[in-house]
Amino acid sequence: MSDDGAPALLVGEELEKEYRSGPEVVRVLRGASVRIGPGEFVALIGASGVGKSTLLHLLGGLDRPTGGRVLFQGDDLAAWGEAGLARYRRRDVGFVFQFYNLLGDMSALENAMIPALIERKPAREVRELAAAALAEVGLGDRLNHLPGELSGGEQQRVAIARALINSPKVILADEPTGNLDPKTSEVIYDLFLRLQAERGVAFLVATHNPDLAQKAERGYRLVEGRAREIRGESA
Repeated sequence: MSDDGAPALLVGEELEKEYRSGPEVVRVLRGASVRIGPGEFVALIGASGVGKSTLLHLLGGLDRPTGGRVLFQGDDLAAWGEAGLARYRRRDVGFVFQFYNLLGDMSALENAMIPALIERKPAREVRELAAAALAEVGLGDRLNHLPGELSGGEQQRVAIARALINSPKVILADEPTGNLDPKTSEVIYDLFLRLQAERGVAFLVATHNPDLAQKAERGYRLVEGRAREIRGESA
């Protein structure tokens, strides 16, 4: 449940994740619990290598937990087959990564179109949606530019437009400013906050930058595989 008594949008309950490295078992998550309410902006902070990416992958249905469960609007992702998880990743969740993951031989418009094309929406509609999303993130005059012709901040905004195109309910952003300078990082976070306000989309943003994390309504600090809730200046 969220703080106002309404059901949470996305919940990770006592999540555990183990990997085998030869004979050794590496425990990355050891009972991490997080909750994101509808339209909420939540930060996930912690040093590099503590498991922030692993946690986002579990919440986004990109990987399955060793223990615990992920709930989306009250439904347990473990009950869904691969087709159900694929629909969840296409329709309900948007992903933004540190390294942009753009296709270098495709324009900004074409990169932004990809999730909607996979969803088999009509091509003309997809072009219109992608152009609108790029304009929304301030790239209306860069539609035909290749990633190599764009700055790092502009490439990240293309990735954000791509994440928005299917109107997801939550965006999971994994160190989205990790390759950007401080000024551009502020621009990206302010864009997230504007999209949250205008679209009502929820954000869970993983970062190691406490100054940026303080822009969130709430946060979690990930330490030794567990998540501790933090608020305000304690972020």
